[in-house]
Amino acid sequence: MLSIEKYGAIDIGSNAVRLLISSIHEEEGKSTRFKKTSLVRVPIRLGADVFKSNRVSEENIDRMVDAMQAYQLLMKTHKVVRYRACATSAMREAENGEEIVELIKEKTGIQIDIINGKAEAELIALTDLHDLINTDATYLYVDVGGGSTEFTIYHNGKTIASKSFKLGTVRLLNDLVSGQTWKDVEEWVKYNIAGYNRVSLIGSGGNINNIFKNSGKRMGKSLSFLYLSSYFKTLNSLTYEERIWKLNLNQDRADVIIPATKIYLSAMKWSNAREIFVPKIGLSDGIIKSLYNEKQNDSICSDDKESN
Repeated sequence: MLSIEKYGAIDIGSNAVRLLISSIHEEEGKSTRFKKTSLVRVPIRLGADVFKSNRVSEENIDRMVDAMQAYQLLMKTHKVVRYRACATSAMREAENGEEIVELIKEKTGIQIDIINGKAEAELIALTDLHDLINTDATYLYVDVGGGSTEFTIYHNGKTIASKSFKLGTVRLLNDLVSGQTWKDVEEWVKYNIAGYNRVSLIGSGGNINNIFKNSGKRMGKSLSFLYLSSYFKTLNSLTYEERIWKLNLNQDRADVIIPATKIYLSAMKWSNAREIFVPKIGLSDGIIKSLYNEKQNDSICSDDKESN
């Protein structure tokens, strides 16, 4: 018999706050299917506050509360049975981060977990990324966010090294990334890929997803270094308004897409990668998978108790 449940994942990033609702389809003898039902994104841009003043502004606190109230109602109407809310770089660094967590819990009932870069990378690795990395190839996985970028190296389907750096699109827009940070990332990548003959990039994040969509490529295909370089030149040749009009970009995408592309191109240069795969995954997808895994573990524990 087919069983269907809905799970919710809230990703509170430095550039935007997202709610993903997925339907989990289970049928005996068949692989579980994860189907995205709804995705809502609000560009609050917490990083613009935090990376300058170390605090989330009162205005953006109010916007966060409004967004969480809306998400709580959406999950209720969708009949979501499990959810998790995770906050990343901006909330990690905000002096008033814990106060905001308590306020939102009080106002909406939603509990927010502020996670570190390592936990963020581990959650993303739970996604369909495994379908790509489970080979004898070597990949540098680059997840670009507003406040940080997570770099993970996979070889033979196993994690070789992983590190989070304060290299994010919102930080770059506000000129808050030092030359030393760029140097540190470059050295880390080059040191950890030494000895591997051929490395391919895997890119995740809203910006690379947008670039891939505009490329017209079919899912599973890669973008070449030359294509990404050419697109970067196109972006830089246009004004902010032209990027919105000619490339049909959202207002909050039209500025951050340039520093994001620079990060991906830099990672490709450092690793000598000639192609980048874009599986369209993110933290919210990993949260959904983690909720499902928790349910499976709970079921196993319950069965063990009953057998005893």
